[in-house]
Amino acid sequence: MASTNSFDVTTGVDLQEVDNAVNQAQKEIAQRYDFKGSKATIEFKRAEALLLLVADSDFQMNALFDVVQARLIKRGVSVKNLDIGEIKPAGGDTVRREVKLKTSLDGETAKKVAAAIKDAKLKKVQAAIQREQVRVSSPSRDDLQAAIALLKSKDFGVELQFGNYR
Repeated sequence: MASTNSFDVTTGVDLQEVDNAVNQAQKEIAQRYDFKGSKATIEFKRAEALLLLVADSDFQMNALFDVVQARLIKRGVSVKNLDIGEIKPAGGDTVRREVKLKTSLDGETAKKVAAAIKDAKLKKVQAAIQREQVRVSSPSRDDLQAAIALLKSKDFGVELQFGNYR
């Protein structure tokens, strides 16, 4: 009997790297001339996987977001996994923006991943949605490698991670 090989498709962000990026961004903002005397702040709510940005104006908010985004990229956090909210007015003549971090595959994205594998009609490759991940299985490791290459070539709106390869 042939053994079945499989791998899991997930997504997520390293919350420690996000924390490090936020700390670096806060240090940079404290040093920058265009933020002197302003109420610009970055708050990282780890439990909710949420970044809360507060600035004095839309212009400062864009500059603040650019700093955070640059630090996240430098720390290896994919900006595809950011759900960027609208700039909203807040109290005290400030504006705020919420940036949610996508820590797992949502149902819609998981369905798209599974459908992409089925539509490719790879020989004996099956995709099964399991809560926050998609398990792809096949008797042939070469077919699994082809499935990984196929998924990497498509854009699902999040950074896909491939793990648990057996």
